[in-house]
Amino acid sequence: MGGVVVDEGPGGVKAPDGGWGWAVLSGCFVITGFSYAFPKAVSVFFKELIREFDVGYSDTAWISSILLAMLYGTGPLCSVLVNRYGCRPVMMVGGLFASLGMILSSFSTSIIHIYLSTGVITGLGLALNFQPSLIMLNRYFSEKRPLANGLAAAGSPVALCCLSPLGQLLQYQYGWRGGFLILGGLLLNCCACAALMRPLVAPPKPPQREDVEKEGKELEVEKTQSKPKPLLDFSVFKDRGFLIYTIAASIMVLGLFVPPVFVVSYAKELGNEDTKSALLLSILGFIDIFARPTCGIIAGLKWVRPRVVYLFSFAMLFNGCTDLVGSQAKDYPSLVVFCVFFGISYGMVGALQFEVLMAIVGTEKFSSAIGLVLLMEAIAVLVGPPGAGRLLDATKNYMYVFLLAGIEVVLAAVVLATCNFLFIRKKPSEPAAELENGTVSAEMELLNKPVAAEEEEEEVEKGEKEVKEMKEKEVKEMKEEKEKEEVKEMKEMKEKEVKEMKEKEEVKEMKEKAVEKVKEDEEDSEKEKEIRPESVMVVSEEVERFLKEPEEQNGALLSSSETRL
Repeated sequence: MGGVVVDEGPGGVKAPDGGWGWAVLSGCFVITGFSYAFPKAVSVFFKELIREFDVGYSDTAWISSILLAMLYGTGPLCSVLVNRYGCRPVMMVGGLFASLGMILSSFSTSIIHIYLSTGVITGLGLALNFQPSLIMLNRYFSEKRPLANGLAAAGSPVALCCLSPLGQLLQYQYGWRGGFLILGGLLLNCCACAALMRPLVAPPKPPQREDVEKEGKELEVEKTQSKPKPLLDFSVFKDRGFLIYTIAASIMVLGLFVPPVFVVSYAKELGNEDTKSALLLSILGFIDIFARPTCGIIAGLKWVRPRVVYLFSFAMLFNGCTDLVGSQAKDYPSLVVFCVFFGISYGMVGALQFEVLMAIVGTEKFSSAIGLVLLMEAIAVLVGPPGAGRLLDATKNYMYVFLLAGIEVVLAAVVLATCNFLFIRKKPSEPAAELENGTVSAEMELLNKPVAAEEEEEEVEKGEKEVKEMKEKEVKEMKEEKEKEEVKEMKEMKEKEVKEMKEKEEVKEMKEKAVEKVKEDEEDSEKEKEIRPESVMVVSEEVERFLKEPEEQNGALLSSSETRL
């Protein structure tokens, strides 16, 4: 199957829909190819393993079964690790595990060692790469996401066409041990793909006054109300769309993988050569390569995308009907026609599987949702092909195997389409719209809307109108608050100016008073100067008179003494 899709992307970061996203897509293409094709490619070495360890075919078949079980069954573990550490670190560790498992297998001395190394360790490593790659693709693509899913899903048939011949070549040249060692080195490319998974970062924008105040209020609310985000979000089970999808996907997986497993044996049963029978898988894979991107383009069309759930139902119905018709094949040409149509329907299912899940749960919950879905599918994967094998042992007729597979897939299509039409309704719109990879979450809910539902369309229009009114009201309130702030600022500025003017007047008055005082002092000093000379003259006359009196007295005394003599 294979598909591609959430890092949990930073809230409000718009999906680039290109740019570095194409590098992420190339990494997802390689990871999807390894994840789905590797369990089948390893089967090339089964004959040598049977000879080496003296075991049966059923014993070696457990290697692929354990690989698939780890790929699907460890979904919740991958979800927890991604939500805790992010996609890139988890994928790096996963690449090392995948490579380490194959390298250790090359030194195995029993089939149990291969179960543990190739099955468990390599399977876990591929799982730690596959799921995060889907999450990252969902973060980088929004408008072009269906096309991106289709292109990445094409990695599965391309890798299968490359790895199977490569495995045969390695086995012929180096034996199974050398082949496992080289494949282990090849799986280190998962680490290179992990390096491409650059987390999305919101572009910095200049802070504005309103934004700062708003963020401050939001932070206060978050501190009081926010709860730690769960590592595995089980709230997805409250979503009817998710429950319907999970049930339908689990039923589908019961029969989806059966025809590729048994078609070669079916051709041999009809008396065809081994090489001619094996060519059927090549035909199927070749058609699958082109079917997946083409279906991705169709799913991205404006009219089709809101109804992608029903396109997925049609793909499953097409696949199931192909199985039912193929069960009546009696010769090689009819099997070739069956493989052509099965390749088309199989590619459609592979391209749409995770696209529909993303559309139902959205980016924020996708990392948890995909882990839980893969866990449910793991049970079906382990039951489906073995159950078909037991039916074949009991009936000795491939017709019943293909009929059973077709009925299971058709049932899944009916469950998905019918339940979505009857039980999925548009949720009432909320005033606060949340951005999810650059799209409003309400837009994603439209993907589950029934095709002909006039009443729901009216509700949608009504909800959009309410949202529009709420936004207008918010804008109006923001404008009023802004105007009030401006009036307040103007008032404060005027008061400040008035205060400054008063202070200037007071300073001016003080200066004038000081000047007047200085003038008065100068006038007083001038008056003093005018009075002072007369007083000096009077004083000087008096002093002279005082000085002269003793001289006159002394002269008189002298004259009297002279006369006496």
